[in-house]
Amino acid sequence: MSGIGPVEPVGSAGSGDGRDVIGADAPRLTDRWPAVSPRVRRNALGAGVIAAVTAVALLAPQAGSPDHARPPEPMPYPANVTDWHYLGLGAPLGSRATAGSFRFDVSVDSGPPVTLTVLDAAFPGLVAHATPRPAFTVPAGTTRRVTVEISVSDCSGLPPNADLPFLDVTLRNTRAIQHHSFIFGGAYARDLSTLFHRACNRSPARSAPRPSGSAGSQNADRA
Repeated sequence: MSGIGPVEPVGSAGSGDGRDVIGADAPRLTDRWPAVSPRVRRNALGAGVIAAVTAVALLAPQAGSPDHARPPEPMPYPANVTDWHYLGLGAPLGSRATAGSFRFDVSVDSGPPVTLTVLDAAFPGLVAHATPRPAFTVPAGTTRRVTVEISVSDCSGLPPNADLPFLDVTLRNTRAIQHHSFIFGGAYARDLSTLFHRACNRSPARSAPRPSGSAGSQNADRA
């Protein structure tokens, strides 16, 4: 057979033997929608809205998950954020003084508050403690004025001059407890040497010129 033309059903119209035309489309949803009842339409629309809201709720936590958030800053060790600066004597030393009041500014740069306790003053024969309380707390971003009382209990263990004297201090914050030494020079070394001479009735030993004033403390961890 030759030629191209429309494909017609096989069989006569009256025989009831009609078959589907090859290539005819099945009924579409848009064709069926007008025939659906209003109640079914409302139920279908409601189910679609619920599905969309559920999908958004499931995706939202992933967008704000910790993988996309900025990691928190690590909490610092107390010795890394604490500074001591010597200010001078609280009162002049007498000719036979066996103790002196040494004033300091103690500051904490960042992190949680730091609690400090003065334990020792470097040389055998010295006793040191903060007054009026041995332990004190400094919040981050603040500076606290502290007085350390240092007294001489035994002259035999003291050197002629205090060379780079230090304070042994315990520092504690919510991350760690550290035993730390704050080393000073300048005015603190001179004032402590004067205390040695007055308490032990010594003549000052000759030493190399020292820098005037007192720089900030140097830190040295001790086991």
